[in-house]
Amino acid sequence: MSSQLSDDARVIPLRPVPARPAKPGPAPAGDKEPLWRDLVGEVLRRERRAQDRTLQDVADAASISLPYLSEIERGRKEASSEVLAAAAHALGLGLGDLLSLAHGELTRRSGVQHRPAATPHRPYGGLCLAA
Repeated sequence: MSSQLSDDARVIPLRPVPARPAKPGPAPAGDKEPLWRDLVGEVLRRERRAQDRTLQDVADAASISLPYLSEIERGRKEASSEVLAAAAHALGLGLGDLLSLAHGELTRRSGVQHRPAATPHRPYGGLCLAA
């Protein structure tokens, strides 16, 4: 039996290998990635203010208590997808719009640009295994 692999076989990593820090220990405060709840809260607040709307107005439209919406905007609470969708809809956004804006904020803060895949996408008719 031959131990050579076919030219059609290739390994596609499921997730990138994280770079290891040069020094062990926690990352410096400036290098920390923001929390998702902070990003979503900032986007909600920015959109609400851009529309010149009050917390009370948006909370009423979304059927969320004003203190809870305030905590979401400040990144103090992890809101459920239902609550986020209600807040987004009260601002005239879809949940996908809210998540896309939050993703854009994360990209802007981290300075990471979208990188194309290392291997070009080609049809593969073989068996794929994932672990």
